[in-house]
Amino acid sequence: MKASIMHLGFEFRVGIRNKTLMLMNYLFPLGGYLMFGALLGEINPGFLTTIVPAMSLFAIMSGALLGMPDTLVSARNAGVFRSFKINGVPAPSLLLIPVITSMLHAFLVTVVIAVTAPLIFGGEAPVNWAGFLLVFLTSAFALAGAGALIGVVAANSRLTVLLSQLIFLPSMILGGLMLPASILPPTLAQVALLLPTTHAMDAFAGLAMGQATTQPWWSLAILVTGGAVAFVLAVALFSWDPKSATRRAHPVWALLALAPYAAGLIASFSSAAN
Repeated sequence: MKASIMHLGFEFRVGIRNKTLMLMNYLFPLGGYLMFGALLGEINPGFLTTIVPAMSLFAIMSGALLGMPDTLVSARNAGVFRSFKINGVPAPSLLLIPVITSMLHAFLVTVVIAVTAPLIFGGEAPVNWAGFLLVFLTSAFALAGAGALIGVVAANSRLTVLLSQLIFLPSMILGGLMLPASILPPTLAQVALLLPTTHAMDAFAGLAMGQATTQPWWSLAILVTGGAVAFVLAVALFSWDPKSATRRAHPVWALLALAPYAAGLIASFSSAAN
C-alpha cells in the first residue's frame, strides 16, 4: 500500500512537472475553456447552460486521451515497465495509478471551471453537486480506462495520437460538448451513442444540472461498464516492453471496449421501436 501511495504521488508530480503533461492536463483544457466560453457563449447562448459539464469532459479527455496514452507507450518502450516488473509491481497497479492521477488532474481543472464559469461567462452551475461529482467520477473513469487501453495497444506515440483522436474529435463534435445532441440528424445522433461523452452529457443533464433528459441512470451504468471493460482489456493486453511475449490476448480484442456503448445503441433502437 505504501509503495502504491508513493507511486501515485510520483505520477501526480510528473503530471505537473512534465511540460507535455502540464499542457494536456492543465493549460490546454483551461485555455480551451476560456476560448470556448468566450466564443460559443456569444454565438450560441445555449452553450452556457452546459458549459460546466461540457468543459469538465473536455478537461477529462485532454488528460486521459491526449496525455496519458503517450506516457504509457513511452514508459513501455523505454523499458521502465520492465524495471517495475523486476521489483514485483503488478501490471494492474501500473495501469491503475495513471488512471487515478489522470482523474485527479481533471478534478482540479473541473473545480476551477465549476467555480469560475458562472462568474466569468454567466454559465449555469450544477443544481445537484453530489450528482455532478458522481457523474464526473464515472465519466473520468470511463475515459481514463479508454486512455489506458489506447496506451497499451498502441505500438508507438504516433499511433496513440491517431487512436486518441478517433475518440476525441467525434466526442467534441457529436458527443454533446459543442452542440446539443437534440439538433443532430437522427443518424448522427445514433452514432453518437457509441461515444462516452454522449452518455456523460445525458447523465450530467439529468443528475447534476436539473435538465430534462431520458435515462441518466442508464447512461451512468453504460459509463461504469465501459470504463471497467476498457480497464480489464488493458490489463489483458498489457506487455512489459516491446519485445515481451507475455501479452495474453491479441490487440483486436480491444474492440470489445465498444460493447457497452453498442449495447446502449441497440437499446435505443428497441426504445424507438416501442
